[in-house]
Amino acid sequence: MTIILGLDPSLSCTGWGVIRAEGSRLSHIANGQIATDPAAPMPARLDMLYAAVAAVIAAHGPDCAACEEVFVNKNPQSTLKLAQARGAVLAACGGAQLDVREHAARLVKKAVVGTGAADKAQVQAMLRVLLPGVAVAGADATDALAVAIADAHLGHHRQIP
Repeated sequence: MTIILGLDPSLSCTGWGVIRAEGSRLSHIANGQIATDPAAPMPARLDMLYAAVAAVIAAHGPDCAACEEVFVNKNPQSTLKLAQARGAVLAACGGAQLDVREHAARLVKKAVVGTGAADKAQVQAMLRVLLPGVAVAGADATDALAVAIADAHLGHHRQIP
């Protein structure tokens, strides 16, 4: 059995989801979203992300984490903000000595839905099949749970001693 923390970093709203993987069986533990105040200074927003992810790790004790890879936006400022948010989230994982695997969005969609071109509605529908009855906190939490499920399906968690 492995507990996987899935993360979908964003400066405005970072999604997180925790699942348990026992062989091919998956079960939901928790999920949520961390919204930051857009009027707050950047250091305060990054500190909030770090502290909130650290609290999730402390509360749920994951064995490992999986994070969506950064993608390059047309707007370089947006890409930079995303990278800074990812840095805060990954630093929280590093502080807890969690092994973190990163997955491209297309790979996550392919592992969860069967095609890398799946849209958000298809990912949400498959999530309801894989984790029946789960109340998801929002779109960012859905994406984070999908990252965790993809990591479980890809079998990376089995490498942990």
